[in-house]
Amino acid sequence: MTANSSSNETVCNEKCDTCTSAQPDSAKKGLPPKAKIDVKNVILVLSGKGGVGKSTVSVNLAFALAKNGKNTGLLDLDIHGPNIPKMLGIENERPAVIANVIEPIYVTGNFSVMSMAFLLPDTSTPVVWRGPMKMSAIQQFLSEVNWGELDYLVVDLPPGTGDEALTIAQLAPNVRGAVIVTTPQDVAVMDAIKAAKFIEKLDLPILGIIENMSGMICPHCGGDIDLFGKGGGLKAAEDLKIPFLGLIPLDPEMVKAGDEGRAYILGHKDSPTWKAVESVMENLVTRIDSEFKSS
Repeated sequence: MTANSSSNETVCNEKCDTCTSAQPDSAKKGLPPKAKIDVKNVILVLSGKGGVGKSTVSVNLAFALAKNGKNTGLLDLDIHGPNIPKMLGIENERPAVIANVIEPIYVTGNFSVMSMAFLLPDTSTPVVWRGPMKMSAIQQFLSEVNWGELDYLVVDLPPGTGDEALTIAQLAPNVRGAVIVTTPQDVAVMDAIKAAKFIEKLDLPILGIIENMSGMICPHCGGDIDLFGKGGGLKAAEDLKIPFLGLIPLDPEMVKAGDEGRAYILGHKDSPTWKAVESVMENLVTRIDSEFKSS
């Protein structure tokens, strides 16, 4: 530390111990500070590959949390392919900006959504961005959106292990861990294992694996058909010694609901598929409560 001869200011010309010790941990590691957002639990939802129904799981998981009285936000971070608004029937909405703060779109009184899709001229507009621009957008989606007080923020990530997952893990507060979505097939499970190891490298807990499209409910007889097999996700969880959150069957009615932009629970709250979703949600909440109940 040296004194500036023309003023009373003290100027640091080198990284002395005093200055270094005064910095927050994030600055010492060269990372940006955590976003200031009032959220108790951030849950990352990711998959090793596309086509496993990760966004469908994110939508229905968030809806299940909101239905059970939790203030829930759903952040669509699939910047190049944002499909969450379409699945909820809100793709034509545009967020208001009040005092330089973006208002999320509300599906219900306690369920809000933010997505890149709300900011594009139309659904066919591509986003051609490199990593730094995506990082800046993610920072804005966290710190410049009026999320309010949230019990849960569910983050739907793009497939794979790229910039979006790294950035949200660095910037979001209270990241409780990641949920990995897979289908039963070997090729999907193989990529799910890669995703699990990626999360471990980030020093984040793996909250569990969800096996999606696990069998199919016949629309005619209601019977169970092993269309894509069953048990691959369960075996992966056992091999990796991580929690298994449950099975969700492939249900044509859930596919139809997503395409039509309406919540699957409307008209299907007593269906085996919705009961499976609620079971997964309950297992996830139990896992978070047991690990972070003192937070």
